[in-house]
Amino acid sequence: MAKHLVIVESPAKCKVISKYLGKDYAVKATMGHVIDLPEREFGVDIEKGFKPKYTISKGKSRVLRELKDEAAKAEKIYLAPDPDREGEAIAWHVANNIAAEGVTVQRVMFNEITKRAVLAAIDAPREIDMNKVNAQQTRRILDRIVGYQLSPILWRTVFKGLSAGRVQSVALRLICEREDEIKAFVECEYWSIHGIFKYKGATFSAKLVSIDGRKSGSNDKNPLLPNGAAAKAVLERLAGEKFSVTNVQRTEKSRRPYAPFITSTLQQEAARKLGFSAARTMLVAQQLYEGLELGPLGSMGLITYMRTDSTRIAAEAITDARKVASKLFGAKHVPSAPRYYGKSKNAQDAHEAIRPSQVNLDFAPDKVKEFLTRDQHKLYELVWKRFLASQMEDALFDSTRADISGGGCVFRASGSIMKFDGFLALYDETVEDAVDTGEGQNETLPELEVGAAVEKKELIDKQHFTQPPPRYTEASLVRELEDKGIGRPSTYAQIIDTLKRRKYTTVEARRFSPTDIGYMVKNTLVNQFPAVFDVGFTAEMESRLDEIESGGADWINVLKTFYTPFADRLDVVRGNIKDLRAQNQEVTDRKCPVCQENFLVVKWSKNGKFLACQGFPTCKYTEPLERGATVETDEKCDKCGAPMVVLTMNNSKFLGCSRFPDCKNTKSLSIGVPCPQKGCDGSIVERKTRRGKVFYGCNKYPKCDFASWDRPIDRKCEKCGNPYLIQKDYKRKGSTIRCPACKEEVEGGA
Repeated sequence: MAKHLVIVESPAKCKVISKYLGKDYAVKATMGHVIDLPEREFGVDIEKGFKPKYTISKGKSRVLRELKDEAAKAEKIYLAPDPDREGEAIAWHVANNIAAEGVTVQRVMFNEITKRAVLAAIDAPREIDMNKVNAQQTRRILDRIVGYQLSPILWRTVFKGLSAGRVQSVALRLICEREDEIKAFVECEYWSIHGIFKYKGATFSAKLVSIDGRKSGSNDKNPLLPNGAAAKAVLERLAGEKFSVTNVQRTEKSRRPYAPFITSTLQQEAARKLGFSAARTMLVAQQLYEGLELGPLGSMGLITYMRTDSTRIAAEAITDARKVASKLFGAKHVPSAPRYYGKSKNAQDAHEAIRPSQVNLDFAPDKVKEFLTRDQHKLYELVWKRFLASQMEDALFDSTRADISGGGCVFRASGSIMKFDGFLALYDETVEDAVDTGEGQNETLPELEVGAAVEKKELIDKQHFTQPPPRYTEASLVRELEDKGIGRPSTYAQIIDTLKRRKYTTVEARRFSPTDIGYMVKNTLVNQFPAVFDVGFTAEMESRLDEIESGGADWINVLKTFYTPFADRLDVVRGNIKDLRAQNQEVTDRKCPVCQENFLVVKWSKNGKFLACQGFPTCKYTEPLERGATVETDEKCDKCGAPMVVLTMNNSKFLGCSRFPDCKNTKSLSIGVPCPQKGCDGSIVERKTRRGKVFYGCNKYPKCDFASWDRPIDRKCEKCGNPYLIQKDYKRKGSTIRCPACKEEVEGGA
């Protein structure tokens, strides 16, 4: 019988850790929080010093009971939830609910799930850090206060079901304000001229940068060539001019490698390089951290803890990285001294940077690829390369910049040759929204000398228009949140997921746009509670939480400082609910057809806009604001024979009779795939179960009973000849295309 009990968060860790510790240790999982604030009530007694009311989390009674039974048999209990504030709070709640009198309960932290790290942690237990617990408790109570007391404001002024998250609403504000900038942007025309020159048989390009000493203004103001006429005048002016080299600058430039990943930079680079959402990145990273079966290599976690804001690396890992880099690329690719990266001003520095847990060639990405899913391998390879590159030599470039002058105009050309690839032999970061340097870019330039004459081959003018600031991608939004100190890296994925799930934003071409609902939520919250949803205030609150964790601030005083002005403002807003509701409703010029007294107003529900009588609740008349565009089809109504049309309502498309409202027949819209059932001439439509779960079935039902949970695709399987494929969604792998018969996965999956 096991003498000791180790309690972790995730059941995925249990098997791996059990192997490392042996039969004297039982390893059990909490599967997240077992104790939390209640789901359906406020759960915070403000009058009694913000005392939280903790209850057993939904579905966790059995888990807690099993942990108590195991604890009763143990001589020692080691609490090993994840090594962060959240994990510390889970450890505290578990200790308070399972520990028997006289049993030693201590906290251990696994920064990586390897045998060495697990055994070292068990040998160095500590007490629960109540400062960390109080910091997490403060965040939880703050979020509960804001969510529970402000969400009803949105329900009463917009519609029920909206949420007012403390940090998510500030992120929404950033997205809305960026959209405002884009809408306010005024497009300006400008022109450029590039020259194609020849020197000693080599051709190169250069860009016009000044005319008679005048250069372009900053930020696209006062462009050098504001219109086509100005460009044409320059071309005419330079038609017969001779050109020569007036300035040459040759420099050696170096590029330092990037720091190892922290949570935010991992999310950004995975979005840019792999197209992963922040939530997908963190899900896959969690799997890599918790431990995987690696065949003959055994079971272990492949990366260190993935919720971190520190670039610090253990000395032994640095040594191992330098050895591996030297083996792969040679000694010249490794600097004489190890590299260390500075701490950012907001970093808590509680854990190492994200790195491979085993830094040796036996655990190189290609060696473990067969044991990983596609997503796991991609992310692990990204972490591996970034970490190894962080300990490699600088990349060196010979850069040349030359000015070509003639007729009072100066053209600038630049070229760069890589002398030594350094860390770029392994890894380079993906650049998003790159900025034009304004110079003629060339891979190489000829050996230009000052005073040398160059031959003008061609001058090319081109029209341009200034561009508005780009909408946020997940990567750029995470970077903005981090730069402004909003939230913490561990919360970014949840913030972004909430904005999408609540339909406060839409994502097109991987860029965020606020929805009408998002704008309304943002305007209501920011206008009525400007202090709470101020970017600077939110960042300051994160600093206060850090102070609580370090023991520099009392958590109750922090809550009091926040709550007193918040409660005063809340009273004012509650007294103005009627006016706020009216501000969110657009009054039309149509009279209500039922009461004939009041005008119809535009209101919102979770399904979109609709018209309602201004006299509600006395008059309860409503009607859809718009039925949506209709597209006629070749299909006939099977009730009256009239043509069926494609209707759009509440963001859903379906077939309806063109004689509506005389005929109210509707049908599901085909997804364009013929029914694969032999002998059936039907087509596949999207349907829903009674509980709202989507499935795909034949429109000839009940004559044809074909049904699939996965979306059919009209492609024949090349391996087994099955007439169709399916698009299948996996939690770990994302969307893939495969054959339902032979299970063969097809290249080109989403």
